[in-house]
Amino acid sequence: MPSDQKAAAREVFDVWSTGELDRLDDLVAPDVVHHDPYDPNSSNGLEGMKRTIEANREAFPDMRLIVEDQVAEGNKVVTRWRGEMTHLGELAGAPPTGNRITIGGITIDRFENGKIVEAWRSMDMLGLFRAIEPK
Repeated sequence: MPSDQKAAAREVFDVWSTGELDRLDDLVAPDVVHHDPYDPNSSNGLEGMKRTIEANREAFPDMRLIVEDQVAEGNKVVTRWRGEMTHLGELAGAPPTGNRITIGGITIDRFENGKIVEAWRSMDMLGLFRAIEPK
Protein backbone atom coordinates (compact mmCIF):
# COMPACT_ATOMS: atom_id res chain seq x y z
CA MET A 1 0.00 0.00 0.00
CA PRO A 2 2.73 2.61 0.70
CA SER A 3 3.83 2.61 -2.96
CA ASP A 4 0.22 3.30 -4.05
CA GLN A 5 0.05 6.07 -1.46
CA LYS A 6 3.29 7.55 -2.76
CA ALA A 7 1.89 7.52 -6.29
CA ALA A 8 -1.32 9.20 -5.09
CA ALA A 9 0.66 11.90 -3.26
CA ARG A 10 2.76 12.50 -6.41
CA GLU A 11 -0.43 12.81 -8.44
CA VAL A 12 -1.69 15.59 -6.13
CA PHE A 13 1.55 17.51 -6.80
CA ASP A 14 0.91 17.00 -10.51
CA VAL A 15 -2.54 18.58 -10.10
CA TRP A 16 -0.89 21.68 -8.60
CA SER A 17 1.25 21.80 -11.75
CA THR A 18 -1.54 21.20 -14.28
CA GLY A 19 -4.58 22.75 -12.60
CA GLU A 20 -6.69 19.66 -13.40
CA LEU A 21 -8.70 19.97 -10.17
CA ASP A 22 -11.24 17.22 -10.93
CA ARG A 23 -8.47 14.64 -10.54
CA LEU A 24 -8.41 15.46 -6.81
CA ASP A 25 -11.85 13.88 -6.28
CA ASP A 26 -10.28 10.40 -6.56
CA LEU A 27 -7.25 11.26 -4.40
CA VAL A 28 -8.47 13.45 -1.54
CA ALA A 29 -11.36 12.96 0.91
CA PRO A 30 -14.08 15.64 0.74
CA ASP A 31 -13.53 16.51 4.42
CA VAL A 32 -9.72 16.50 4.29
CA VAL A 33 -8.08 18.43 7.12
CA HIS A 34 -5.17 20.72 6.20
CA HIS A 35 -2.62 22.03 8.65
CA ASP A 36 -1.16 25.07 6.88
CA PRO A 37 -1.19 28.41 8.71
CA TYR A 38 -0.74 30.34 5.44
CA ASP A 39 -3.69 28.76 3.61
CA PRO A 40 -6.91 30.76 4.08
CA ASN A 41 -8.92 27.81 2.73
CA SER A 42 -7.33 25.12 4.90
CA SER A 43 -10.46 24.52 7.00
CA ASN A 44 -12.73 24.02 3.99
CA GLY A 45 -11.85 20.46 3.00
CA LEU A 46 -11.39 19.41 -0.62
CA GLU A 47 -13.25 22.43 -1.99
CA GLY A 48 -10.92 24.72 -0.02
CA MET A 49 -7.92 22.87 -1.42
CA LYS A 50 -9.24 23.41 -4.94
CA ARG A 51 -9.71 27.15 -4.27
CA THR A 52 -6.15 27.39 -2.95
CA ILE A 53 -4.73 25.68 -6.02
CA GLU A 54 -6.77 27.95 -8.32
CA ALA A 55 -5.57 31.09 -6.51
CA ASN A 56 -1.95 29.98 -6.65
CA ARG A 57 -2.22 29.09 -10.34
CA GLU A 58 -3.69 32.54 -11.04
CA ALA A 59 -0.66 34.13 -9.39
CA PHE A 60 1.78 31.61 -10.90
CA PRO A 61 0.22 30.16 -14.10
CA ASP A 62 3.43 28.32 -15.02
CA MET A 63 3.73 26.72 -11.55
CA ARG A 64 5.54 23.42 -11.57
CA LEU A 65 5.96 21.32 -8.42
CA ILE A 66 8.72 18.74 -8.54
CA VAL A 67 8.82 15.83 -6.10
CA GLU A 68 12.41 15.46 -4.89
CA ASP A 69 12.06 12.76 -2.19
CA GLN A 70 9.32 10.60 -0.72
CA VAL A 71 9.20 8.33 2.29
CA ALA A 72 6.17 6.20 3.17
CA GLU A 73 5.44 4.33 6.35
CA GLY A 74 2.10 2.94 7.45
CA ASN A 75 -0.62 5.35 6.36
CA LYS A 76 1.63 8.41 5.88
CA VAL A 77 3.68 9.75 2.99
CA VAL A 78 6.29 12.48 3.44
CA THR A 79 7.19 14.40 0.30
CA ARG A 80 10.01 16.91 -0.07
CA TRP A 81 9.26 19.10 -3.05
CA ARG A 82 10.42 22.14 -4.99
CA GLY A 83 8.23 24.71 -6.69
CA GLU A 84 9.37 26.68 -9.75
CA MET A 85 7.17 29.50 -11.04
CA THR A 86 6.87 33.04 -12.35
CA HIS A 87 4.86 35.67 -10.46
CA LEU A 88 2.40 36.78 -13.16
CA GLY A 89 -0.74 37.46 -11.10
CA GLU A 90 -1.69 39.07 -7.79
CA LEU A 91 -0.91 37.11 -4.63
CA ALA A 92 -2.02 38.25 -1.17
CA GLY A 93 -2.34 41.81 -2.44
CA ALA A 94 1.09 41.80 -4.09
CA PRO A 95 0.87 42.87 -7.76
CA PRO A 96 2.59 40.70 -10.37
CA THR A 97 6.34 41.28 -10.59
CA GLY A 98 7.36 38.86 -13.32
CA ASN A 99 9.95 37.49 -10.89
CA ARG A 100 11.05 33.88 -11.32
CA ILE A 101 10.75 31.99 -8.01
CA THR A 102 11.97 28.69 -6.61
CA ILE A 103 10.78 27.55 -3.19
CA GLY A 104 11.04 24.33 -1.24
CA GLY A 105 8.61 22.54 1.03
CA ILE A 106 7.64 19.37 2.82
CA THR A 107 4.17 17.83 2.91
CA ILE A 108 2.99 14.95 5.08
CA ASP A 109 -0.17 13.21 3.85
CA ARG A 110 -2.19 10.75 5.97
CA PHE A 111 -4.30 8.23 4.06
CA GLU A 112 -7.47 6.30 4.89
CA ASN A 113 -9.23 4.04 2.42
CA GLY A 114 -6.88 5.14 -0.38
CA LYS A 115 -7.51 8.89 -0.03
CA ILE A 116 -5.70 11.71 1.72
CA VAL A 117 -7.67 12.62 4.85
CA GLU A 118 -5.16 14.90 6.57
CA ALA A 119 -2.14 16.89 5.43
CA TRP A 120 0.57 19.02 6.99
CA ARG A 121 2.43 21.46 4.75
CA SER A 122 5.50 23.55 5.48
CA MET A 123 7.22 25.69 2.87
CA ASP A 124 9.59 28.60 2.52
CA MET A 125 7.02 31.42 2.79
CA LEU A 126 9.65 34.00 3.72
CA GLY A 127 11.55 33.17 0.55
CA LEU A 128 8.33 33.36 -1.46
CA PHE A 129 7.34 36.78 -0.11
CA ARG A 130 10.86 38.13 -0.57
CA ALA A 131 10.85 36.86 -4.15
CA ILE A 132 7.61 38.67 -5.05
CA GLU A 133 8.72 41.99 -3.61
CA PRO A 134 8.95 44.56 -6.37
CA LYS A 135 12.58 45.25 -7.23
